[in-house]
Amino acid sequence: MSTLFRLSGARRDDPDVATWFEAGDDGIRRLALHWFDRIRACGSDVLQIMHDHQPTACVEDAAFAYVAAYRTHAAVGFFHGADLPDPAGVLEGAGKRMRHVKLKWGQPAPEAALEDLIAAAYADIRARLAAGP
Repeated sequence: MSTLFRLSGARRDDPDVATWFEAGDDGIRRLALHWFDRIRACGSDVLQIMHDHQPTACVEDAAFAYVAAYRTHAAVGFFHGADLPDPAGVLEGAGKRMRHVKLKWGQPAPEAALEDLIAAAYADIRARLAAGP
C-alpha cells in the first residue's frame, strides 16, 4: 500500500466547506454538492476540510476523495484512484495515484459506477489506516 496523504484539521462539519458550496449559485457546484454529500454519508468517521480550494473528505486525517467545480464540469476525485476497481471505465487521469470522474452539466452521470467508486475509496482508506504505517 502506498503512503497516505494526510491533512491536519479535518472535522465533521467544516464551515469553510459550507462556504465553498454557498459561494456559487450554479448547477456545477450543486452537482458537486450532491456527490460530496454521498461521500460524507459513507460513515460517521468521514471528516471534511478544504484543500487546494476543493472540499476534501478524510477518515481521520487521511484524504480519500474530493470534489471540484470548474466552468463547464464538476469532478469527483480519489486520492488513491489508481488502485480502485473501475469496471465501468469512468475514471480519468494518468497520475501515479489520483484519478477523477468528470461530470458535465446536463449530461447523465454514471451514478452506479460513481457510487461503487465512492464505496471502494472509503473501504480502501479504512483498510490502509487499519494496516498502519
